[in-house]
Formats: sequence, C-alpha cells, structure tokens
Amino acid sequence: MNRHRTIARITLSLIAFALPAFAQDAPVLDAKLNEQIVMLPVGDGGPKLETTIFKPDGAGPFPLVVINHGKAFGNPYFQPRARYLVAAREFVRLGYLVAAPMRQGFSKSGGGYVDPRCNFTSNGRLQAEDIKGALDTLVKREDVDPARILLIGQSHGGLAVMAFGGTYNYPGVKGIINFAGGLKWSDSSCQWESSLVRAFGTYGETSKVPTLWFYGDNDSYWGPADDLPTRMHAAYSKAGGTAKLVAFGKFDGGDAHGMFGAGAGLKIWRDPAREFLRGIGMPALPVEN
Repeated sequence: MNRHRTIARITLSLIAFALPAFAQDAPVLDAKLNEQIVMLPVGDGGPKLETTIFKPDGAGPFPLVVINHGKAFGNPYFQPRARYLVAAREFVRLGYLVAAPMRQGFSKSGGGYVDPRCNFTSNGRLQAEDIKGALDTLVKREDVDPARILLIGQSHGGLAVMAFGGTYNYPGVKGIINFAGGLKWSDSSCQWESSLVRAFGTYGETSKVPTLWFYGDNDSYWGPADDLPTRMHAAYSKAGGTAKLVAFGKFDGGDAHGMFGAGAGLKIWRDPAREFLRGIGMPALPVEN
C-alpha cells in the first residue's frame, strides 16, 4: 500500500473516533430507486469505500454506470456522501445499475486523500486507482454486466475518470463522460492551469476510450468554455484521445460547474449523453416496466 495513503488512513481513523454522535445518524435512502449504501472492499485487506447503489427492479444483470464525485473545500473526510439523484434517476430509467463510490479519505470511506499538490497528472492517477478498485469489486456482483460499463465524473471526479481512461485499458469500459472535470490550486507558486492542460494531454496519449465532455461559460472554476476547457480538450485530442466537447454556454440554473447535479441541468446533458451511449453500443432508451 502507498506509504502516504497508510499515514493518511491512520490519521483519519483518529478523526473518526472523535466524531460526535450526530455524524452517525441514519442516512436518507430513496426506496423507489432501490438505494442502498455498501462499504465496498478494495483489494485484499485494503480500505472500504462508502458506496451508494441505485438499481432497477429485478435481478439483472444490468449495465453499470459509476459516478465519481468532486472535491469540496476543506477536509475531505467531512464531505457528505455523493448521491447525484438526478443522474441516478435517469440511468435507472435506462436500465443501469448506478454506483457512486466515495474515494479514499472522503466521507466514511477508509484510507486517506493523498494530495500531490501541483502535480495534477499524478493526482488524477491516484484517484483513478480507487475507481479501478471499486470496479474490480463491482464487476463481481451477479446483478452487474461486466461487459457494459460507463464511467462518469464531475469536477475532481472528471479528472479522475479521464486519468482512468489514460491509465487502464479496463475490460468492459465502453465510454467516459466528463462533467466540468479538473482541479484548481490556489497557491500562487503553482501554474495550475498549465498543469491541468498537461495532465489532460498526458491522459490523451494512451486513452483508447471514447469520451464526452460538458463545460459551461459561467463555471466558477474554469471560466468560459472557450478558454481553459478548450485548451484541455485540444491537448487531449492532439495527443490522440477521442473526445467530443459540448460547450453549452451559460447555465441559467446557477454555477455551470454544478450543472450535472442540478435538476435544470438534465435538459442540457440528457440528449447528448443518450446519443453518446448509442454510439458506444450502450443502452440509451428507457426500459419498459
């Protein structure tokens, strides 16, 4: 196990011991989506990832979509469980089992968040390790079809899924959707925009997975889509990666950075996402009950 992750895991265990009782309150679950929370084991004796599962009725096996969360400011241990209910409802309607794992060091997941600071290429790959670990366990479920997998990431999770595509040629992963993916650094010593563009270019050199990107103009992290997001897309494509950029303009529902999680965002991404799914041979129409 990575030494930095081991140290972080011990530190976060001590934090967990000191948490007040209200942190253990029963979570809210959506019965209509068969929502459940599982502690997903990663590797032999590795940390367990707090993972939210949504699924259609029936035994399956269902195609799998894994949604990867962003990173809020502050200690990631206190970041709440990511649910992405808008997307979960949409994909369950299409017949998918949806899994949303919290990566190491986030929420109630074990391990610790490792921060390589301004090395965004490395940061993305470290997060991608957790995606692989989650997938290794999820594909063993009887209700999952391991030959039909879609990865989605928002913000930091978008960087993570793009890193995954550029690091692993994982069987069954048919496509990746990136919503406002990236990472921002406030320290003036870090040329973070250049580091971010370089990271996407590096991932594009080895990725064999088709990708779909969504960026808006009123994004509080990246600014207009024709600036930094376009540079990231150009670097990724020039390096050999396959990516379609959807620059959807101003998001009237608020900050474009959070479009994916907002109800008003569904009308922006649903049709392009379904077209993308059809193109990669994945289910794209609601399942008849």
